[in-house]
Amino acid sequence: MERRTRQRDAIFAVLKDEDRPMSPNEILAKAQDFVPGLGIATVYRALKGMLEEKAIVTVDLPGMVQRYELNGKHHHHHFLCRLCDRLFEVMGCPGKLNLKLPRGFTTESHEVILKGICDQCTA
Repeated sequence: MERRTRQRDAIFAVLKDEDRPMSPNEILAKAQDFVPGLGIATVYRALKGMLEEKAIVTVDLPGMVQRYELNGKHHHHHFLCRLCDRLFEVMGCPGKLNLKLPRGFTTESHEVILKGICDQCTA
């Protein structure tokens, strides 16, 4: 287990308070409110440690920077704002998708990413 530091506590608090998947740069910008002078290398080191401890998980979007969110959440999907590039959680699930898979294929999981404009960008 990695030792607790003020920087690590601030990074974890940001992920908890924002309650949405965040990029390292988003985390850095918010965590600097708690720890002025915090650097991106420290954010990456803390995220790596939290991943190893399974406190957080990654959210991968094709062609985009990896995002991070707290582990242990119920199954959910995501909404990506095309203007501000923030990612939000969407509760609920379409369930079993009625897709025609090639013969012999078996679905094990699925991901749904909705894209559009968030409420802040709309305003």
